[in-house]
This record gives sequence, structure tokens and C-alpha cells, in this order.
Amino acid sequence: MTQQHDFTDTIFGGSEPESRRGRSRSERHQRPGRRGPRRWIILLVALVVVGGAAWAAVGALAPVVSGILGGSDQAEDFAGPGEGEVTVTIKAGQTGEDIATTLRDAGVVKTRSAYLAAAAGDPKAAAAIQPGSYSLLKEMRASDAFEHISDPANRVVARTTIREGLWVSEVFATLSKSTGIPVKEYEKAAKDTEAIGLPKEADGRIEGWLHPLTYEFPDKSTAEQQLKVLVGETVKALEESGVKRSDWLRTLTIASIIEGEVNGDADRAKVARVILNRLEGGPPSYGLLQMDSTVHFVAQERGKAGTTDAQRDSDSPYNTYKVQGLPPGPIDSPGTASIEAAANPEDGNWFFFVTVDPSTGETKFAETQDEHDRNVQEFQAWCRANAGKC
Repeated sequence: MTQQHDFTDTIFGGSEPESRRGRSRSERHQRPGRRGPRRWIILLVALVVVGGAAWAAVGALAPVVSGILGGSDQAEDFAGPGEGEVTVTIKAGQTGEDIATTLRDAGVVKTRSAYLAAAAGDPKAAAAIQPGSYSLLKEMRASDAFEHISDPANRVVARTTIREGLWVSEVFATLSKSTGIPVKEYEKAAKDTEAIGLPKEADGRIEGWLHPLTYEFPDKSTAEQQLKVLVGETVKALEESGVKRSDWLRTLTIASIIEGEVNGDADRAKVARVILNRLEGGPPSYGLLQMDSTVHFVAQERGKAGTTDAQRDSDSPYNTYKVQGLPPGPIDSPGTASIEAAANPEDGNWFFFVTVDPSTGETKFAETQDEHDRNVQEFQAWCRANAGKC
């Protein structure tokens, strides 16, 4: 009770208790001074305890606060350059945020924000990133990863190259080897001419309409879809060469013969002129093209220059040694250069040509039979010197 009373009086200014009245003023002022140091020590200890608890709380809450503010991984990045290998696929329509997540989940970059910071430094390049697969290292610097995928040359894509002059059977085999789709699937797809976009001018024959190029087919594309792309490229080449639709088949057939006969671009337009001159029907050709490439097509034989008597005696409508005029359709897949040559033949009076050196493609043109015979002798001399190649 005495202590409680004392506490109340101190606050509200009541009279001093009797036990203290006999003390001098100096004594009463000295007692609090003697308790002062102890109180300061207690206060200091309390501050240390409270401060330590506060620091611990800040440390515990910092990740939470940072996460709320969206900057939990802002400065986190791998030191690089990285190691191992991982293939990352960027899909069409993915945003920068999506790409950042893909790279982080694949272990390429440490954090999404590190990648996004790198991409923000070059918005134009970031916007131009192309869909596809990219071969990257694990634990790369985000800036290095961004630089790699922003270069389209670094895309890992399955490419299929169709060479000029291939027959349909060879095109199907090439496609099958590259894509893994069986040849039978391509043969089946080729029969649905409407589905693959084969023009009515082709009269149902796909030979010659599968344009030679290097293609990048989408994943899981079908044989039908791929053939439609190849046919579309042939139509595009005809249109860009200025060929009227009514002349598509004729032009493509001439172009296929040019492709089968010529090695060098310089001779294509001259061969086109020879074909047109021989088709006129007068001497010395009387409408017979007499092209070895058409006979090779009938025999489906590659690798030899010239033809045999038996091959030239074939009754096939594609045997231009016996049948006047153009064959019923193309004999191979001509490239753009041959299509352009067929559409724009060179002026000249040549009726003959022969490749006198098949190893180099050197070809000589002639206006008369005598001149041509001399050129043929030159070719025959090459054959004698290269046994088994003619």
C-alpha cells in the first residue's frame, strides 16, 4: 500500500508520506541519482533486445515484401557462360513473359526478370524473335541467352532440300528421309489432286509440279500438307515468270527438259530456243525433239550420258526420238531458272546441241547437221576416254 500511495502522489503531486518528511531536500534529490545508472543499463538492454527482434523481423519479411512488389529475383543472374546443352522451343504467339518463363524453367536463365531486363535493352530484337527450336547452354547469362535466340540463324529447324531435276519418285524418297513420313503416304496424298492444290492444267499428273527448294515444314505436318506447299511454289514460280495460265503445262514441260539437259545457267535460254525451233516441224528436226533426258525419264535411269538404241526404240509417249512434239507433261521438277528460260528463250537459229564434256557440262550449239556431227564426235571421244560413263 505504501508503494502504491507513493506512486500516486508522485504523479498527482499529493503530500509527501510521513516517512520522508524528515529527510532533507538534498537527500531526497540524491536517491534517484544513485538509481540512474541501473535504469540506463536496463533501458539499453531493452533497446538491444527490441532492435534485434525488429531486424530479425525485417529479414524474415523482406522476401515476402519483395515478392509482393515483383522484384524477388531482379538482380539474380547466372555468371555464365554456361555448360551442357538444352533445346528450347519458342512457340508462335509467345510473349516476352512467356519466353522468360520457358528459359527459366529449362535452366537456361536463373530468373525471369534477368531475361526481361536483357530483352528490354533491345525491344526491336525482342519483338522479332522467331518461333522455333534453339540449342542453348544451361546457366547462361540472361543477356547471352537473349542475344542467341534473337538471331534467327540460330534456330534449330528441320530443313528438307529438293534438288532441281528430280523425278517424283526421288522427291518422295527425299521427303520421306527428311521427315520420317513413309513414301506410301506421299504416293497416297498425290492421288488427291484437289487436296494438294494441283492445277487442272496438270491433268492429274504431279510430275514436274513439285518445286525444288529448301523447305521448313511445321512440326507434325502431313504428306498432303507438304505436297500442297511444293505445288504452290511451282504455281508461284510460273506466275512470277510471267507465264499465262493457259501456257503453264507447256512451259513447265519445256522447263523440265531444259533442267534434264543443262548443267550451267548460261545455256538454259539457248536450249529453250533449240526446243522451240525443233517443234516447228520443218527440217532438219521434223518436229522430233530427240532429247536424251526424255528417254532417261522413260527408263528411270540416272548416271549415264547418252542413250542406247534399245532405249531410243521405246514406244513411250515420252520418247522424243520416236514421238513428235512435246511429251504429255514434265519429265522432272524444274527449278526457277529453267522456268524463266522456258518463258524467255534466247534468240537464235540453233537446232542442235550436245554436251561435249559431261564432267564439266560444256555444251556446244549448232545450226546445221554437219556442225552438230563434229560436236558429237567430240562427245564420243570423251566417252571413249571415260569408259562406263556413257
